Amino acid sequence: MKKIKSIPKFDRPREKMEQKGAKALSNLELLAVLLGSGIKDKDVFEVAKDILKLAQEDFNNITLEKLKNIEGVGLAKACQIMAAIEFSKRFLIKDGIKIRNADDVIRLTEELRDKKQEYFLSFTLDGASNLIQKRIIFIGTLNHSIVHPREVFADAISDRAAGIIFVHNHPSGDTTPSKQDIEITKRLIEAGKIVGIEVVDHVIVSRNGYFSFQAEGILKEDGK
Repeated sequence: MKKIKSIPKFDRPREKMEQKGAKALSNLELLAVLLGSGIKDKDVFEVAKDILKLAQEDFNNITLEKLKNIEGVGLAKACQIMAAIEFSKRFLIKDGIKIRNADDVIRLTEELRDKKQEYFLSFTLDGASNLIQKRIIFIGTLNHSIVHPREVFADAISDRAAGIIFVHNHPSGDTTPSKQDIEITKRLIEAGKIVGIEVVDHVIVSRNGYFSFQAEGILKEDGK
């Protein structure tokens, strides 16, 4: 691994970005720019290489703690990287994406298929069914105390959303909605009516497929 000081100035990450633009940089070089510097006895590229390895192995599960466990990455640098990842996700995922049905939702939730824990997500939509924002509401067992309508709809109201879609996964592989799933969905539909935000669908995802409340007519039944 080359030390950054041994690289000609014009080919160092920052200088390269200035001269050729961000697209000219490799993944390793982009991380080196984010990090800024390494530590004693560990060059910035060596630190970047360890972070890149973590990203390649399990990008969707990168956390602050995992980054901090890498030698040369303290809290400040870990926060910088997590902020860059989140900032990118927010813009990339919502840019020009229209959600017409459950298949569109599934394409945006591939990471949930093999999760060992339950994740509960929301997708806020504008009046033309364009995605405004995708959010993880909570991680853990689905129950009434956690899925509180006030918390769930707070961001949707802030987004001025016209509609909202809920998604959660079943680690067991069975997509059949439980009694709890159905009760929670009913509560959210009623809360949506109060705040003027339509619950467009609730999709249950697993490694074996998915279940759409909207496609199965359950939302319509609840709306009677």
